Amino acid sequence: MAEEILLPRVAAGESDAMERCVERYGPLIWSAARRFLGSSHEAEDAVQEVFIHLWRDAHRFDPVRGSETTFVMVIARRRLLDCRRRLGRLPELKTLEDDMEPALGNPPVIDGDDEAEQAMKLLRGLPLEQQQVIELSLRDGHTHQEISSRLEMPLGTVKTLLRRGLLRLRQALTGSKMEASS
Repeated sequence: MAEEILLPRVAAGESDAMERCVERYGPLIWSAARRFLGSSHEAEDAVQEVFIHLWRDAHRFDPVRGSETTFVMVIARRRLLDCRRRLGRLPELKTLEDDMEPALGNPPVIDGDDEAEQAMKLLRGLPLEQQQVIELSLRDGHTHQEISSRLEMPLGTVKTLLRRGLLRLRQALTGSKMEASS
């Protein structure tokens, strides 16, 4: 049975189609981002950027020219190359977390639906401002500047709320994964 083609639905503005697109292609794009960029921090930002571009460019997908996966990965590759070029112009900064990652080993695999459900529960546990910023960024694809204007808050506050909220979600998910595997 062939997989449903999602990009025409994404182009039509169906939010559930974008969610399914993230579920389907997220692991593939994350894997590519980690290979291209090395650091999980840069990879996170790059994956978000890829999905924003996918959302904006979904109308350009033509199934006659290639598969949906090929289209997604072409956009991902272009964005990841842009990120790598941009990072190449910056001095490399190493964080404690980057140093600790190899010692943690491979995290246990959880079913994507369970993980998404768990993430939504955790998201609802965050302060309202963090929930709003994360949803506007990840679900709706707004830029930091657009979120700042829409919520009438300083740009730095938006970036801080988003970063801290995503870190809290990741820490909670990682902790939950570790507990689930015990």
